[in-house]
Parts: sequence; C-alpha cells; structure tokens
Amino acid sequence: MEQSDILKAITTHPTIIIHRHIHPDFDAIGSQIALKKTLQQSFPEKKVFAMGGAEKSLEWIGSMDMIEDDQYRDALVIVCDTAETKRISDQRCLMGETLVKIDHHSDGESYGDLRWIDPSYSSVCEMLGDLFFSYPETFKLTNEAASALYAGIMGDTGMLKNGMAGERTLRIVSQIKKFAFKSDRIHRLMKKSGTDFSKWKPFVSYRAQVTEQGIASLRVTKEMLVNLRLDSSEAASLIHALTAYVPARIWVLFIEEDGKIRVRIRSKTIAVNEIAKNYGGGGHRLAAGALLSSWEETEEMIEELGEKRMR
Repeated sequence: MEQSDILKAITTHPTIIIHRHIHPDFDAIGSQIALKKTLQQSFPEKKVFAMGGAEKSLEWIGSMDMIEDDQYRDALVIVCDTAETKRISDQRCLMGETLVKIDHHSDGESYGDLRWIDPSYSSVCEMLGDLFFSYPETFKLTNEAASALYAGIMGDTGMLKNGMAGERTLRIVSQIKKFAFKSDRIHRLMKKSGTDFSKWKPFVSYRAQVTEQGIASLRVTKEMLVNLRLDSSEAASLIHALTAYVPARIWVLFIEEDGKIRVRIRSKTIAVNEIAKNYGGGGHRLAAGALLSSWEETEEMIEELGEKRMR
C-alpha cells in the first residue's frame, strides 16, 4: 500500500471516521487523535471524527466523538494500530464506504479495501509522522497533533529505549519536537497513565525464567489472566515490565489465548524477527511476534533463541 493511495482516499471522501483497537495504548489513541487534528486543519471542509470506547486515563491526548450510524454511509473509515477486525473499538467501522487499515504489526488479519502495513516502523504514530512530513503541501500539522504523535512514539518505543527506535524514528521525533508542546509534561502524564510498570515487578521477577544463554521468558496462562484481571491484549504490556526488571539479552512473553500461545519477543542488539518467522510470525528486527500452537513449542522457540544468541 503506497502512501499516495491513502492520500487519494482522504482527499476524495467528505467524511472521515478514525477508529483504533479496544483497550487502547498511547500509540492507538495518539495516532487516532493526531490524524483527526491534522485532517481537520488540512481539510476544514471535511467532517472528521475519532471513534471508540472512552479511555479516561488517556483523555489528556484527546477524547472520542459521538455520531449516528448514518454518518458512515459515504465515509472513509481509517483504522489505526489494529491487527484484527474483532479488536476494533466500535464495529460500526465496517459500515463505511471505504475501509483503510494502517498498522505496523505484520502478524494480523488482512482486512480493508486499502492497507498500509509496515513493520519497519516503531509505531503507527511514526508512520503518520512520515506521511505528514512527506506531503507538507497537503498536511498541516498542529501542535496538538504533534503532541499526540510524540506520545504514541514514546509509548511504543519505551521512551526510545526498548530497541524499537531507529534512525527514521529519531528523525521524525526531531521534526515533531519543533512544534510547541512540552515533552516533559507528556512524560509525566504517560507515567501517571500507566507507563510505570513497577506494580508488575513482583510478578515478573518471581515468574520469569532466564536461561544460561540470557533468554528471559515469562509464561502467562489463562488462569493467570483471570487472577491478574487482565485480558490477553492488556497482558501484552507485561513485555515492558519484563524488559525493565529482568536482566537478559532477549526477552520473550508467552500469553495463552483461544487455544494458542501468542508471543512477543524483544532484544536490544540481536535480530529476533528471523526466529519469529520460523513460527509463522515476523515483525521488527529487535521486536517481533508469533503465534504458537502449544506450550511445547515455547520450549523449542527458547532453544532456538538461545542458539541465535550464542552465534
């Protein structure tokens, strides 16, 4: 999916409705609000809405709209940062005239009339920042939009410290920071909103296992999800706590869901996407994912990661 196709869809629809996933994180809300504010500024004649369930802890980035079903009739619907349709917040997204998927996750459902999926980006906010700065004659970025982009990128890159931020990420962040917003304020609000994973330190420190090769793994079963009062998507954030509190060279989070084992892998220097591909997954060089069929396969993956680490 070329950026120009997205641009054409945006310019030809009078109504644009932006969605994201349930249980949103900084990148989901950030990309949604940044896109909404930028389109409103760039195309004042268009109707632009952000839809989805309210998330009070992230309302400092931006709030959601309320619209009637008939607004979808001739609308362009853009879904940000959502791998599968079942995880889109507000399923009315399927009622639009044209559906666009913008995502940086490679291991998802191929839905939508138009798709821009690129796992080389750290976040959807980085993707949108690249789009906006590539077409400055079309997109007029506002301070509020820049702030939302910054929050999303900081969230998915762990404040640029989790190995997800590349040269392009840093360039886009540098361009974003030229706008009038206070990055230190965003950092404080992000910590208050849940970026501080210290509450999970006892759990991950007790449950994590580390091999002689420096592979740290954390297994989260269905029973644990119930006890922790988390769904599988919320539990995915435990990868940040694992990397923060367990010394290792590679970190692997296994989450049991729907009879499968979803995997998140992180590293600071070692290419882990190659191992993920062996299991039908993929992703970034230092941040990848896969879907396994059994707990036995998790042992095989850890062994392969250990061999990769020792090469």
